[in-house]
Amino acid sequence: MPTARRLPPAPHPRMYRFSSLDYWALGAYVAIGVVFGIAGELLAPFLSSLAPSPAAVSYAVNLLFYASVGILALLAARKVVRRDLEVLATRPWFTLLMVPAAVVGMLILTALLVSWGGETETSANQEGLQELMQQVPGWLMVPLLVVVGPFVEEYIFRHLLIGKLGRRLNVWICCTLSVILFAGIHIAGQEAITLTALLPYLAMGATLVFVYVWTGKNLMFSYFVHAAKNLLAVVFIYAIPPEVFDQLQQVQP
Repeated sequence: MPTARRLPPAPHPRMYRFSSLDYWALGAYVAIGVVFGIAGELLAPFLSSLAPSPAAVSYAVNLLFYASVGILALLAARKVVRRDLEVLATRPWFTLLMVPAAVVGMLILTALLVSWGGETETSANQEGLQELMQQVPGWLMVPLLVVVGPFVEEYIFRHLLIGKLGRRLNVWICCTLSVILFAGIHIAGQEAITLTALLPYLAMGATLVFVYVWTGKNLMFSYFVHAAKNLLAVVFIYAIPPEVFDQLQQVQP
C-alpha cells in the first residue's frame, strides 16, 4: 500500500484541553499588548532613560514581551511540542521539502492577493520592524523574529484558536478567526485599517492555518513554516543595502 502523503492526524486527548497555563499565557499576551498599546507613549520616556537609543528600547520591549509569553507557551504546550517533533522526525524528508514549499506557496498567495488589491501598503508594524532591523544587528533579530516570535504566534493563533478552541466551536469558524485575528494583530496601531495593509497578513495567516490543519494540527510544522518565512525576510532585509531597500519600498507595481 502507498504511504500517506501527509502527517497522521493528531489525537485529541487531554493535551487539547485548555489548562491554567494556557490562560496565563494568553492573558499575558493580551495584557502586555494592551498595556503597551494604550500606555506606550507614557512609558516611552521612562524606558528611554534605561537604554542608550530608541532602537534598543524597542528591541528590549519586544524581546521581553515575546520571551515572557514564550516561556509560558512552551510550558503549556510542552507535551504537544514533544509529540509533534516526534511525528516530524518519522518523516524527515516531508519536513525538509514541505516547509520551503509552504513558504513558496505563501509568497505566491501574497503576491496574487497584493496584485488583486491593486496597490501596496506597508503596515505600521512592518515599517517599525524594518526601521528596527536597520539599527539592530541581525544576530540579535534572529532570536526575536525567527525563534521566539513565531512560536508564540503559532501557539496563540493555531494551537489555542484552532487546536483547542476547535473542540468547542466549529473548526472552520476557528480557522477564520485565526486568519482574521492574526492579520489584525499585525496592523495594530494603524491610523486607518485598510484592505491593502491586511492582504499580506491574510495570505500568511491563511497559509499557516492550512498547513496546521493539513498536517493534523501539527504545531511544530506550522512553527517551522512561520520561522522559515521570517528568516527569509530577515536575510532579504540585511542582504540589501538600506538605500536600495528604501528605493524598492517606493516602487509601486
